[in-house]
Order: sequence, then C-alpha cells, then structure tokens
Amino acid sequence: MDSSLQPLLSIALGVGLAAATGFRVFVPLLIAGLAARAGWIPLTDTFAWLSSTPALVMLGTAAFVETFAYYIPGVDHALDVLAGPASIVAGIVASAAVMTNIPPGVMWPIAIIAGGALAGLTKGTTALVRAKTGLATGGLGNPVVSTAETAGAAGLSIMAILVPLLCLAVVVFFIVWATRRIGRLVWRRRRGADSAGPQ
Repeated sequence: MDSSLQPLLSIALGVGLAAATGFRVFVPLLIAGLAARAGWIPLTDTFAWLSSTPALVMLGTAAFVETFAYYIPGVDHALDVLAGPASIVAGIVASAAVMTNIPPGVMWPIAIIAGGALAGLTKGTTALVRAKTGLATGGLGNPVVSTAETAGAAGLSIMAILVPLLCLAVVVFFIVWATRRIGRLVWRRRRGADSAGPQ
C-alpha cells in the first residue's frame, strides 16, 4: 500500500475507535488491544501496554461489567452520566494509541479535538436515544438500545480495523446526522419556550 496513505489510515482508524467509545467505553479499547496483540494493527510506544496480558484481562473484565450493567434498570441511566467524561478520555486514548504514523505535535491535537469530541458526540446521542426510548416505552425498550449500543461499539471498532476509510465515511455521516438531529431538538425547544412565554 502507498506509504502516503498510512497517516490517513491511522487517523481513520483512530477516529473510528474514538467514535466507538461513545457507545461503550471499554469494548473498543479491548478490541484494539486484541487486534494489536494479534499483529493486525500497530500501537504507539506510549500505549503499547494496551496489548499486554494484564491490560487485556482488565479491559475484558471492565467491558463485561459495563455491558451487563446497562441491562439493569436505573443503572443504565446512571452509567450514561458517569460514562460521559469517561468516554471522552477513552476516545482520546483510543485514537492516540493507533496514530503511529503521525508526529506527536499533530497526533495529540487530533486525538483530543477529534477523538474526544467524537466520543462525546456519540455518547450524547446514545444517551438522548435511551432517554427518549425510556419515556416512550416505560423503560422496556432500553435493553434493545443497550444491545444496539454494544453491537455498535464492537461493529464500529472492527470496521475501523478492517476498513478504516469506510469507517471514517460512516463516522462523517453520523456526525452530520447527529448534528442535524440535535439542531432540530434545540430549535423545537426554543420554539416551545417562545410560544409558552408572556403573550
């Protein structure tokens, strides 16, 4: 493969993994660690520990506990609040860990701005979907949302590893969709507030 594409592929891989941490904090990190252990992707020297046996055991345990906890009524909403900042940190770590062909002076701004922001956007969108589903179904639809989130975290992570450029395109599409949805929600709330104001 053309070496000039390597930086772009690294960025696409990092962006895809970062977006996936918005669905589940630990699943993308676990998948990245396993892929690095198998030799499918390289890791930067700073984050080479992700593929170590202790790290994989800890990430596997954390991923299992996190995934299971989202099926417990009430706990899932509490986790959405706690996982917000955690997903941003995980997004930064996941993206920085795989940008092996990017100079540190460029890698860290991309990891912090793009990786952290994408993780936060994904987490915010899924939390909004969970809240709306919970209100509409009395909480009965939340297990379906939890399953979809776990599948999204795993699927997006695997896609980022196997076809990073396609994953990047999917992430861009998601950003556009989520931005429009959030914009419409804000517009509706402002319109509702204006109509409810003094006449």
